[in-house]
Amino acid sequence: MYYTHNSEDTFAFGQALGACLQKGDSVLLYGDLGTGKSVLARGCARALGVTDAMTSPTFTLMQPYRGTALPVYHFDLYRLSSADELFAAGLEESIGGDGVALIEWPQQADVCPDVRIELDLVRGAGFDDREIELTCFLPEGREALIRNALSKWEVRA
Repeated sequence: MYYTHNSEDTFAFGQALGACLQKGDSVLLYGDLGTGKSVLARGCARALGVTDAMTSPTFTLMQPYRGTALPVYHFDLYRLSSADELFAAGLEESIGGDGVALIEWPQQADVCPDVRIELDLVRGAGFDDREIELTCFLPEGREALIRNALSKWEVRA
């Protein structure tokens, strides 16, 4: 488990994760409204060279960005009522492809690519504190690299 203390810290966590991401990776962001999913996604994108302002693509479902390292596809699936809507829009092609997919509310479309990092964000003890649970489904060796990059935020039992 990982712990951040404010939005700047959550952004920095995202940057550290983003620096480890590779072509075809998907980051699935779970959590209630206001838990920092978009902040974390912006941190990942910044590490991948996205300098444009990033807003949550709630009404467009997906917003593409050109990073200096890789293309970044930022999804917000909150308003979907079924997985069919994602496929009807043809947006699934941006998942696991030539860039990195950052997907908020993946459960709304049952998105579950083979290569993925799942992050579950919940409110911590303080108002801006966040607990982040990380689960990796990655090729051998990559999980250790990511966990090492995020060790600053790790909470040890």
